[in-house]
Amino acid sequence: MADTDKFILMRWIARLRFLSPRRRLELFPPFWLMRVKVVELSPDWRRIRIKLPLTMISRNAGGNMFGGFQAALADPMPALACVRIFPGYSVWTRRLKLDFRHEGRTDLELRFDMDPAMEDTIRRELEDKGRSTPTFEFGYYLADGTVCTVIHNTVAIRPRGYKKGRPNVALGEAQDGASD
Repeated sequence: MADTDKFILMRWIARLRFLSPRRRLELFPPFWLMRVKVVELSPDWRRIRIKLPLTMISRNAGGNMFGGFQAALADPMPALACVRIFPGYSVWTRRLKLDFRHEGRTDLELRFDMDPAMEDTIRRELEDKGRSTPTFEFGYYLADGTVCTVIHNTVAIRPRGYKKGRPNVALGEAQDGASD
C-alpha cells in the first residue's frame, strides 16, 4: 500500500462521524493492527484508558510486552487530547521517554489524565507566549494495577502555520526559536 493510500484511509476513518471517537481510535490502522480496545474516553479527552493486549505479535523475545508497542500507543495520546482541549493550535510530540519499571507480562492499560493545574498552565502560556511545550506523565498498568511503565511525553503546542524562526503571526511578533 502506497503512503498516499494510507493517508487516504486514515482521513476516511476520521470522517466516519457515525462512529464514536472511541471506535475511530480503535480503527486507526496502527492501533487496529495492535488490537487496542478503548476502555474509557471522556467526551473532552481529559481522561483516556486504553487496553493494549499481550498477543503473539506484541511479545518480545522474553515473552513480555514489546516496548515498541507501548511507545507507539503512548506517543499520540497527549497530543490528541491537547488538539481537542486547545482547538486552533497545531500539536505534535516533541519527546517521548518510557521508563520500564516491571515486565509487561499481562495485557496493559494505558492511563492518561489531563491534570487541571497543567491545563491552566498551558492556557496561561498560550495567552502569554502563544505557545507551550508541556511534559505529561502517565503510564501503563498491569492487570493487577501495578505500574509497569512510566511515560514522559513532551508535546509542542503552536499556532497553526508556525515555523521556527519566522514571525509569530498569531502574536504579531518575531520568534527567536530559542526554546523550541
